[in-house]
Order: sequence, then C-alpha cells, then structure tokens
Amino acid sequence: MTNSPDPASSPEHRINPATGLPQTSPQAAWPVRVQAGPTAISYSITVHADADELWRLLADPHRHHEVDGSGTVKPKVTGPHQLSVGDEFSVHMVMYRVPYVMKLATTAAEPGRLIEWRHPGGHRWRWEFETLEHDADTNTDDAEAGPRTRVTETFDYSGVKPLVARGYRLLRRTNENDKGIRASLTRLAGRYL
Repeated sequence: MTNSPDPASSPEHRINPATGLPQTSPQAAWPVRVQAGPTAISYSITVHADADELWRLLADPHRHHEVDGSGTVKPKVTGPHQLSVGDEFSVHMVMYRVPYVMKLATTAAEPGRLIEWRHPGGHRWRWEFETLEHDADTNTDDAEAGPRTRVTETFDYSGVKPLVARGYRLLRRTNENDKGIRASLTRLAGRYL
C-alpha cells in the first residue's frame, strides 16, 4: 500500500486560516446591491484594475461577450470599437435558444467614468467606473496595492411604458437581469485577480 499525500495539504487545496475552509483559488468579491429606485436593478463590485482600462473594455461592444454573465451576448457585433454618444451598434444574441439581433444606441459615454446604451424598448444598460483611493493606514498585499475601481452595472427600465415595466416583472425578466448583472460583475472582477 502506498502513502498518498493528504489532498488538503497540497498547494491547490490550501486552507484559509481566517475561515478554516479550503481555498482553491482567488475569489473576486461578491457584487453588492445598490439602491437605484423601483425601476432599476443595480450592483457594484471592486475590480483591481484602472477605470480607464475597464471603460475601454465596456465601451467596445465587440468585447461585451467577454464579461456577459447572462449567456445571451454573442461575439458577432456590427458597429464602432469605441462608443460615443449617438453611436448605434448591433449585437447578435440568443435567448431560450432563439437567436436574434439587437440594435442599440449609445446614450452616454464619458471616458473612464460612464458608458450607457438604450434598448429599442426604452430600457438602458449603464456601467459606471469610480477610481478608489488606497488607505495609507491599512496593510495591503501586492495584489491590492494596484489600481482599484468600483464598477456599477445598472439595468434601468424607468423609460419604458408602464405596461412594459409590468410585463418585465410578471415575466420575471427583472430577476433574470438581476442574476445576469451579478454574474457579469463577478466575471469582470475575476479577469483582474
């Protein structure tokens, strides 16, 4: 009989001394709900990256599929690689196995700070970027010493007709968007661990 090493002691199964739980890989923080009113779903997360770099990623619709947590956004896109106010772009998508193309219009674009586009139905998707300062009094390891940005993603349906808003709630689209936002933010933060 051979002695096999204890899996809990191998490098890929380290134990977190603070929790006593296995720590197999770095984990991005969980998104935090942001109060944005009765017709908006909004979450934020801290990402260990520069706000300008994050803005460039999200201002390029050809890269949206890289962070999409809903599984609906596909890599085929028509339009500019850096959005400006008034720009239109088309994104190939799939929902419930049904492919379709969505034509969207850019409604806000402030480099390093904000990017937003409008769906033909009137709702908007907004990404905001806020550079976070480091606290000189706190001890941080090297991973936390670099740039940090609070990223907030919002699905805002205040601009849709009341009947459409009611339909979103009845069909539970707001729940799906809630899950998709949290997954997208976690995926974005995970890129920079």
